[in-house]
Amino acid sequence: MFTGIIQEIGTIKNIQKDAENLKIQIACLKILKNKKIGDSIAVDGCCQTVTGIFKDSFEVQAIPETLRCTNFKNFKKGTKVNLESSLKVGDSLDGHFVLGHVDDITICYSHKNSKNGYILTFGIPKNLKKYIVYKGSVAINGVSLTIAKVEQKSYSIAIIPYTLENTNLGSIKEGDEVNVEGDVLAKYNPSGIIDYRLK
Repeated sequence: MFTGIIQEIGTIKNIQKDAENLKIQIACLKILKNKKIGDSIAVDGCCQTVTGIFKDSFEVQAIPETLRCTNFKNFKKGTKVNLESSLKVGDSLDGHFVLGHVDDITICYSHKNSKNGYILTFGIPKNLKKYIVYKGSVAINGVSLTIAKVEQKSYSIAIIPYTLENTNLGSIKEGDEVNVEGDVLAKYNPSGIIDYRLK
């Protein structure tokens, strides 16, 4: 489990096809501290098991299901990815509960400057429509965000400059695919949530 508070931006160092899987090596610094093979790290919001550790990088293996429902299939050398270590007892819960189980990918419709930051607008995947609600939580590429506006086929996020600078959301362009995970609390307790959705 994670919180959606990104700890580091990693860089794809190498990608190697292994049968139907992809071995992905990610360069980073501080997130490697005390890591060992078998640990979990969220890569762009997708929980991955560490299969290799090197001096300045770690390796994961993406299976076909991961490639099908995430943006991993678009990775190439140099791609910037959001990294977060798994939550530990006693850690601060600054974001929201993120499982690292990406529900779907969606398209960035627009990336606009606003008075106090930036507004990113994304399409709503059909399987997530009932979980995308005004003022609700959503994880985009693993980043815990609050939904600022919901329309019939899209929703918008207001992002402060700090978040843009410390995640890969700052480099997202119109048409880019991003990973989306709906709020786990909404999934398991839909009857207890005030319905802010469009009728």
